Amino acid sequence: MSPGLMALGLVIVLLAVTFFKCVRIVPQADQWIVERLGKYHSTLNPGLNILIPFIDVVAYKMSAKDQMFEVKGIEGITKDNATVGVNAICFVRIADPNKAAYGVDSYSAAVQNLVMTTIRNAVGGMNLDDTLSNRDQLAITLRANMEEQMNDWGLILRTVDIQDITPSDSMRKSMEQQAAAERERKATETRAEGNKNAAIREAEGKKQAMILDAEARLEASRREAEAIETLASGQKKATDQLAAALNASGGHQAMSFQLANNYVQTLSELSKSDNAKVIAMPADLAQAVGGLLNAGALMSVGAEAGASVKSPRTQG
Repeated sequence: MSPGLMALGLVIVLLAVTFFKCVRIVPQADQWIVERLGKYHSTLNPGLNILIPFIDVVAYKMSAKDQMFEVKGIEGITKDNATVGVNAICFVRIADPNKAAYGVDSYSAAVQNLVMTTIRNAVGGMNLDDTLSNRDQLAITLRANMEEQMNDWGLILRTVDIQDITPSDSMRKSMEQQAAAERERKATETRAEGNKNAAIREAEGKKQAMILDAEARLEASRREAEAIETLASGQKKATDQLAAALNASGGHQAMSFQLANNYVQTLSELSKSDNAKVIAMPADLAQAVGGLLNAGALMSVGAEAGASVKSPRTQG
Protein backbone atom coordinates (compact mmCIF):
# COMPACT_ATOMS: atom_id res chain seq x y z
CA MET A 1 0.00 0.00 0.00
CA SER A 2 1.32 3.39 -0.94
CA PRO A 3 2.11 5.97 1.72
CA GLY A 4 -0.59 8.27 0.31
CA LEU A 5 -3.35 5.73 0.85
CA MET A 6 -2.15 5.00 4.35
CA ALA A 7 -2.22 8.67 5.23
CA LEU A 8 -5.71 9.02 3.78
CA GLY A 9 -6.91 6.09 5.88
CA LEU A 10 -5.46 7.58 9.02
CA VAL A 11 -7.16 10.89 8.29
CA ILE A 12 -10.52 9.16 7.82
CA VAL A 13 -10.14 7.25 11.09
CA LEU A 14 -9.14 10.47 12.88
CA LEU A 15 -12.16 12.30 11.49
CA ALA A 16 -14.48 9.47 12.57
CA VAL A 17 -13.10 9.47 16.10
CA THR A 18 -13.31 13.24 16.21
CA PHE A 19 -16.92 13.16 15.06
CA PHE A 20 -17.76 10.55 17.67
CA LYS A 21 -16.12 12.63 20.36
CA CYS A 22 -17.82 15.79 19.13
CA VAL A 23 -21.44 14.61 18.75
CA ARG A 24 -23.28 13.02 21.70
CA ILE A 25 -26.92 11.94 21.82
CA VAL A 26 -28.31 11.81 25.37
CA PRO A 27 -31.29 9.43 25.93
CA GLN A 28 -34.55 10.63 27.42
CA ALA A 29 -34.61 10.79 31.28
CA ASP A 30 -30.78 10.87 31.42
CA GLN A 31 -28.42 13.64 32.49
CA TRP A 32 -24.73 13.60 31.56
CA ILE A 33 -22.01 15.53 33.37
CA VAL A 34 -19.36 17.06 31.10
CA GLU A 35 -15.88 17.94 32.37
CA ARG A 36 -13.61 20.25 30.43
CA LEU A 37 -9.97 19.72 31.13
CA GLY A 38 -10.83 17.87 34.35
CA LYS A 39 -13.29 20.48 35.67
CA TYR A 40 -17.09 20.49 35.70
CA HIS A 41 -18.31 22.29 32.63
CA SER A 42 -22.01 21.55 31.96
CA THR A 43 -24.86 19.07 32.15
CA LEU A 44 -26.09 17.58 28.89
CA ASN A 45 -29.87 17.34 28.49
CA PRO A 46 -31.63 14.64 26.41
CA GLY A 47 -31.12 15.03 22.68
CA LEU A 48 -28.23 16.03 20.39
CA ASN A 49 -25.26 17.77 22.01
CA ILE A 50 -21.96 19.03 20.54
CA LEU A 51 -18.68 18.77 22.47
CA ILE A 52 -15.14 19.86 21.84
CA PRO A 53 -13.21 16.70 20.98
CA PHE A 54 -10.41 15.64 23.31
CA ILE A 55 -11.20 18.57 25.63
CA ASP A 56 -14.74 17.87 26.80
CA VAL A 57 -15.30 14.47 28.45
CA VAL A 58 -18.54 12.86 29.72
CA ALA A 59 -17.59 12.05 33.31
CA TYR A 60 -20.95 10.89 34.81
CA LYS A 61 -24.17 9.51 33.38
CA MET A 62 -27.14 9.88 35.74
CA SER A 63 -30.84 9.04 35.55
CA ALA A 64 -33.49 11.70 36.09
CA LYS A 65 -36.09 9.11 37.13
CA ASP A 66 -37.04 8.14 40.68
CA GLN A 67 -34.60 5.59 42.02
CA MET A 68 -35.56 2.94 44.55
CA PHE A 69 -33.26 1.98 47.43
CA GLU A 70 -34.27 -1.05 49.48
CA VAL A 71 -32.46 -1.40 52.78
CA LYS A 72 -32.96 -4.67 54.67
CA GLY A 73 -31.74 -6.24 57.87
CA ILE A 74 -31.32 -3.03 59.88
CA GLU A 75 -30.88 -3.98 63.54
CA GLY A 76 -31.84 -1.46 66.17
CA ILE A 77 -32.20 -1.39 69.96
CA THR A 78 -35.26 0.29 71.38
CA LYS A 79 -35.40 2.55 74.39
CA ASP A 80 -36.40 -0.39 76.60
CA ASN A 81 -33.45 -2.52 75.34
CA ALA A 82 -35.33 -4.70 72.88
CA THR A 83 -33.64 -5.73 69.63
CA VAL A 84 -35.65 -5.37 66.44
CA GLY A 85 -34.95 -5.89 62.75
CA VAL A 86 -36.22 -3.23 60.33
CA ASN A 87 -36.63 -3.29 56.56
CA ALA A 88 -37.13 0.02 54.79
CA ILE A 89 -37.55 1.33 51.27
CA CYS A 90 -37.07 4.85 49.93
CA PHE A 91 -37.45 6.59 46.57
CA VAL A 92 -34.98 9.30 45.56
CA ARG A 93 -34.69 11.60 42.54
CA ILE A 94 -31.63 13.55 41.43
CA ALA A 95 -32.48 17.25 41.47
CA ASP A 96 -28.96 18.63 40.95
CA PRO A 97 -26.59 16.32 39.02
CA ASN A 98 -23.62 18.55 39.86
CA LYS A 99 -24.08 18.07 43.62
CA ALA A 100 -24.91 14.38 43.19
CA ALA A 101 -21.71 13.85 41.27
CA TYR A 102 -19.33 16.00 43.30
CA GLY A 103 -21.09 16.45 46.67
CA VAL A 104 -20.76 12.80 47.74
CA ASP A 105 -18.54 9.96 46.63
CA SER A 106 -21.46 7.56 45.85
CA TYR A 107 -24.92 8.91 46.43
CA SER A 108 -26.51 5.43 46.29
CA ALA A 109 -24.28 4.08 49.05
CA ALA A 110 -24.72 7.33 50.99
CA VAL A 111 -28.51 7.08 50.82
CA GLN A 112 -28.52 3.48 52.07
CA ASN A 113 -26.20 4.25 54.96
CA LEU A 114 -28.21 7.35 55.85
CA VAL A 115 -31.38 5.26 56.00
CA MET A 116 -29.73 2.70 58.29
CA THR A 117 -28.29 5.34 60.64
CA THR A 118 -31.50 7.34 60.84
CA ILE A 119 -33.60 4.25 61.56
CA ARG A 120 -31.27 3.15 64.35
CA ASN A 121 -31.42 6.60 65.95
CA ALA A 122 -35.20 6.80 65.62
CA VAL A 123 -35.75 3.31 67.04
CA GLY A 124 -33.40 4.05 69.93
CA GLY A 125 -35.67 6.87 71.09
CA MET A 126 -38.87 4.78 71.12
CA ASN A 127 -40.20 1.93 73.24
CA LEU A 128 -40.83 -1.46 71.67
CA ASP A 129 -44.60 -1.07 71.73
CA ASP A 130 -44.39 2.36 70.09
CA THR A 131 -41.98 1.04 67.48
CA LEU A 132 -44.28 -1.83 66.51
CA SER A 133 -47.51 0.16 66.51
CA ASN A 134 -46.41 3.58 65.16
CA ARG A 135 -44.77 2.82 61.82
CA ASP A 136 -46.23 5.96 60.28
CA GLN A 137 -44.68 8.09 63.01
CA LEU A 138 -41.35 6.34 62.49
CA ALA A 139 -41.51 7.07 58.75
CA ILE A 140 -42.28 10.75 59.43
CA THR A 141 -39.25 10.95 61.73
CA LEU A 142 -37.05 9.36 59.05
CA ARG A 143 -38.24 11.77 56.40
CA ALA A 144 -37.66 14.83 58.59
CA ASN A 145 -34.11 13.74 59.48
CA MET A 146 -33.08 12.65 55.97
CA GLU A 147 -34.39 15.47 53.79
CA GLU A 148 -31.94 18.16 54.92
CA GLN A 149 -28.90 15.95 54.47
CA MET A 150 -30.03 14.71 51.06
CA ASN A 151 -30.61 18.27 49.83
CA ASP A 152 -26.89 18.87 50.25
CA TRP A 153 -26.27 15.97 47.89
CA GLY A 154 -28.61 17.34 45.24
CA LEU A 155 -31.22 14.65 45.94
CA ILE A 156 -34.95 14.83 46.60
CA LEU A 157 -36.45 12.29 48.99
CA ARG A 158 -39.71 11.29 47.36
CA THR A 159 -40.87 8.90 50.08
CA VAL A 160 -39.59 6.55 52.73
CA ASP A 161 -41.59 3.65 54.17
CA ILE A 162 -41.05 0.96 56.78
CA GLN A 163 -41.73 -2.42 55.21
CA ASP A 164 -41.69 -4.48 58.41
CA ILE A 165 -40.35 -4.49 61.95
CA THR A 166 -39.41 -7.86 63.42
CA PRO A 167 -38.53 -8.39 67.11
CA SER A 168 -35.90 -10.95 68.10
CA ASP A 169 -36.92 -14.58 68.67
CA SER A 170 -36.72 -14.32 72.45
CA MET A 171 -38.66 -11.07 72.43
CA ARG A 172 -41.25 -12.59 70.11
CA LYS A 173 -41.79 -15.51 72.51
CA SER A 174 -42.13 -13.10 75.43
CA MET A 175 -44.63 -11.03 73.49
CA GLU A 176 -46.66 -14.13 72.60
CA GLN A 177 -46.73 -15.20 76.26
CA GLN A 178 -47.74 -11.69 77.30
CA ALA A 179 -50.45 -11.60 74.66
CA ALA A 180 -51.75 -15.00 75.78
CA ALA A 181 -51.82 -13.87 79.40
CA GLU A 182 -53.62 -10.67 78.41
CA ARG A 183 -56.22 -12.61 76.42
CA GLU A 184 -56.75 -14.98 79.37
CA ARG A 185 -57.15 -12.02 81.72
CA LYS A 186 -59.72 -10.42 79.42
CA ALA A 187 -61.55 -13.75 79.09
CA THR A 188 -61.65 -14.10 82.89
CA GLU A 189 -62.96 -10.56 83.26
CA THR A 190 -65.56 -11.22 80.58
CA ARG A 191 -66.73 -14.40 82.29
CA ALA A 192 -66.85 -12.65 85.67
CA GLU A 193 -68.79 -9.77 84.18
CA GLY A 194 -71.18 -12.21 82.53
CA ASN A 195 -71.72 -14.11 85.78
CA LYS A 196 -72.28 -10.83 87.59
CA ASN A 197 -74.84 -9.67 85.04
CA ALA A 198 -76.57 -13.07 85.16
CA ALA A 199 -76.76 -12.94 88.96
CA ILE A 200 -78.11 -9.39 88.85
CA ARG A 201 -80.71 -10.33 86.27
CA GLU A 202 -81.72 -13.42 88.23
CA ALA A 203 -82.08 -11.35 91.42
CA GLU A 204 -84.05 -8.73 89.53
CA GLY A 205 -86.25 -11.47 88.09
CA LYS A 206 -86.93 -12.95 91.53
CA LYS A 207 -87.62 -9.48 92.90
CA GLN A 208 -89.99 -8.73 90.05
CA ALA A 209 -91.72 -12.10 90.53
CA MET A 210 -92.16 -11.42 94.24
CA ILE A 211 -93.54 -7.98 93.47
CA LEU A 212 -95.94 -9.39 90.90
CA ASP A 213 -96.99 -12.18 93.29
CA ALA A 214 -97.59 -9.67 96.09
CA GLU A 215 -99.53 -7.44 93.73
CA ALA A 216 -101.60 -10.44 92.59
CA ARG A 217 -102.33 -11.41 96.19
CA LEU A 218 -103.23 -7.84 97.02
CA GLU A 219 -105.54 -7.68 94.03
CA ALA A 220 -107.14 -11.01 94.99
CA SER A 221 -107.60 -9.81 98.56
CA ARG A 222 -109.10 -6.58 97.32
CA ARG A 223 -111.51 -8.42 95.03
CA GLU A 224 -112.40 -10.89 97.80
CA ALA A 225 -113.07 -7.97 100.17
CA GLU A 226 -115.20 -6.31 97.49
CA ALA A 227 -117.09 -9.59 96.99
CA ILE A 228 -117.65 -9.97 100.74
CA GLU A 229 -118.75 -6.37 100.93
CA THR A 230 -121.09 -6.85 97.99
CA LEU A 231 -122.49 -10.08 99.51
CA ALA A 232 -122.96 -8.41 102.87
CA SER A 233 -124.65 -5.49 101.18
CA GLY A 234 -126.92 -7.88 99.29
CA GLN A 235 -127.72 -9.81 102.44
CA LYS A 236 -128.42 -6.58 104.28
CA LYS A 237 -130.68 -5.43 101.47
CA ALA A 238 -132.50 -8.78 101.46
CA THR A 239 -132.85 -8.67 105.24
CA ASP A 240 -134.20 -5.14 105.06
CA GLN A 241 -136.66 -6.15 102.37
CA LEU A 242 -137.69 -9.22 104.38
CA ALA A 243 -138.16 -7.14 107.52
CA ALA A 244 -140.21 -4.66 105.54
CA ALA A 245 -142.34 -7.47 104.16
CA LEU A 246 -142.86 -8.97 107.60
CA ASN A 247 -143.91 -5.67 109.01
CA ALA A 248 -146.41 -5.22 106.21
CA SER A 249 -149.99 -6.52 106.35
CA GLY A 250 -150.09 -10.30 105.92
CA GLY A 251 -146.35 -10.72 105.97
CA HIS A 252 -146.18 -13.29 108.75
CA GLN A 253 -148.86 -15.45 107.10
CA ALA A 254 -147.04 -15.41 103.77
CA MET A 255 -143.74 -16.38 105.41
CA SER A 256 -145.38 -19.19 107.34
CA PHE A 257 -147.01 -20.51 104.18
CA GLN A 258 -143.73 -20.41 102.26
CA LEU A 259 -141.85 -22.30 104.99
CA ALA A 260 -144.55 -24.95 105.18
CA ASN A 261 -144.61 -25.33 101.41
CA ASN A 262 -140.79 -25.78 101.24
CA TYR A 263 -140.94 -28.27 104.10
CA VAL A 264 -143.57 -30.39 102.38
CA GLN A 265 -141.74 -30.28 99.01
CA THR A 266 -138.55 -31.47 100.68
CA LEU A 267 -140.37 -34.44 102.19
CA SER A 268 -141.91 -35.22 98.81
CA GLU A 269 -138.49 -35.29 97.17
CA LEU A 270 -137.16 -37.63 99.88
CA SER A 271 -140.00 -40.06 99.26
CA LYS A 272 -139.17 -40.26 95.55
CA SER A 273 -135.55 -41.34 96.15
CA ASP A 274 -134.66 -44.95 95.25
CA ASN A 275 -132.60 -45.27 98.42
CA ALA A 276 -135.40 -44.12 100.67
CA LYS A 277 -136.98 -47.26 102.16
CA VAL A 278 -138.02 -45.82 105.50
CA ILE A 279 -138.68 -42.16 106.22
CA ALA A 280 -138.70 -40.99 109.83
CA MET A 281 -141.02 -38.05 110.45
CA PRO A 282 -141.58 -36.08 113.64
CA ALA A 283 -144.58 -37.09 115.69
CA ASP A 284 -145.73 -33.53 116.02
CA LEU A 285 -145.54 -32.83 112.27
CA ALA A 286 -149.21 -32.00 112.02
CA GLN A 287 -149.05 -29.66 114.96
CA ALA A 288 -145.97 -27.96 113.58
CA VAL A 289 -147.52 -27.53 110.19
CA GLY A 290 -150.80 -26.54 111.70
CA GLY A 291 -149.10 -23.83 113.64
CA LEU A 292 -147.70 -22.42 110.43
CA LEU A 293 -150.63 -22.71 108.06
CA ASN A 294 -154.20 -21.81 108.33
CA ALA A 295 -156.81 -24.58 108.24
CA GLY A 296 -157.72 -24.32 104.54
CA ALA A 297 -154.14 -24.27 103.29
CA LEU A 298 -153.08 -27.11 105.58
CA MET A 299 -155.90 -29.38 104.35
CA SER A 300 -155.06 -28.78 100.74
CA VAL A 301 -151.34 -29.39 101.24
CA GLY A 302 -151.93 -32.41 103.52
CA ALA A 303 -154.17 -34.12 100.98
CA GLU A 304 -151.57 -33.71 98.25
CA ALA A 305 -148.72 -34.94 100.44
CA GLY A 306 -150.75 -37.92 101.84
CA ALA A 307 -151.14 -39.42 98.40
CA SER A 308 -147.38 -39.52 97.72
CA VAL A 309 -145.78 -40.17 101.10
CA LYS A 310 -145.50 -43.71 102.50
CA SER A 311 -146.95 -44.53 105.93
CA PRO A 312 -144.40 -43.28 108.46
CA ARG A 313 -143.10 -45.25 111.35
CA THR A 314 -143.31 -43.15 114.45
CA GLN A 315 -140.14 -42.96 116.48
CA GLY A 316 -140.28 -41.71 120.06
